[in-house]
Order: sequence, then structure tokens, then C-alpha cells
Amino acid sequence: MIEVQNICKSFGTLEVLKGVNLSVKKGEIVAIIGKSGAGKTTLLQIIGTLDRPTSGRVLIDGTDVFAMKDRELASFRNRHIGFIFQFHQLLPEFTALENVCIPAMIAREKESTYKPRAEKLLTELGLAERMNHKPNQLSGGEKQRVAAARALMMNPTIILADEPTGSLDEKNKRELSDLLLHLRKQYGQTILLVTHDKELAAISDRIIEIKDGQIL
Repeated sequence: MIEVQNICKSFGTLEVLKGVNLSVKKGEIVAIIGKSGAGKTTLLQIIGTLDRPTSGRVLIDGTDVFAMKDRELASFRNRHIGFIFQFHQLLPEFTALENVCIPAMIAREKESTYKPRAEKLLTELGLAERMNHKPNQLSGGEKQRVAAARALMMNPTIILADEPTGSLDEKNKRELSDLLLHLRKQYGQTILLVTHDKELAAISDRIIEIKDGQIL
């Protein structure tokens, strides 16, 4: 599913990733842990094609993603990778439903196709009564469920979550952990988590630790 091959990443003279290799199977939940500055988020951003490595390759379903041109890569990312961020990254002027629809709008799908799909996702995630609320009218847990629905909108093969419980209280942390397990069971996604949360990491099939830009 995901093959990371000898990934190096430098910012000027600072070497953040130093020859990282990683394989992730289809349907696997993998947690990436490590101290701040170890390179966790940089690795996740490279796997998610949000950043390019200095050297090395990332293969997703056999596709060498960084061999693509920028426009082709953006389309691939939109259709194959969903993101859940620590602070939700919801657009404040849009409703929950509109936020979830954004990936399909970027892909230029017809509203008659994508809107029912977004409504179905929000209903399945317990937000049927909150669809027309804007982010400032939602709780932290509700915002994260909207973010999860948005991540699922294009039925991606991969979900990448960067500190998804970082801004949540204990109750909502537990709910998000249950939600991620539900997503894997319901939709079969491969899920990579970057987290400092030991309880969240514990739901994964495998825990990988990064230290000084290398996998231990």
C-alpha cells in the first residue's frame, strides 16, 4: 500500500529525515511517535505529498508519487489521501456540510453527486442535526468529526492524521479513537497517525518511533 524508500529531507543545512524506510499494509493502522522535532510531521507531510523529499521515493499502490507533475500530484492527493489535522482546519465561513463538500468541489464534481454523499457521511458520524452549523457553533469533538467526514469525502485509500487528539478533552479523545477504528472497519482505509497520545497510539496495529530523523 505505502512504501517509503530511503527518504531524506533537509531544510538548508538542517537534516530532518535521514534515510527513512517504511512499509504500511492496506488496512493497517500505524502510529508514528517521537519527541518534538524528531521528524514525525515532516514524514507524514511527505507521505501525504504535501511536501517533497530532498531524496528518496514514496510509492502508493505502486505509484511513484513524486514522479508526477504538480497538477497531476494534486489530483492524486485529492482522490487518494484524506487528512485530519490537530486544529481541524475547517473554513470558518462555511457550514459543516460545505466544509465536507470541499474536496469534491475541488475535483469539480456535480453538486447533485457530492452533496448527498456528504450528508450521508455526516449522518453516519452523528452530525445529522449539525450540518448547517458553522465551526464556531460546534464543539471540539464535533469539529473533529466534520474533519473526519471531509477526509472521507473522496473515499480515499489512506487517512493521515497529525496529532488528531491534540486539541481534545479526554471524552472527545476516546470518541475519536473509537471513530478511527470504526473508519477502518467500515471503509477499509489505511491510517497513519502522528501522535504524542499514548492511548491513541495503543489502538494501532503497529507503533513506530522516530528519533533524530530515523526510525528506531
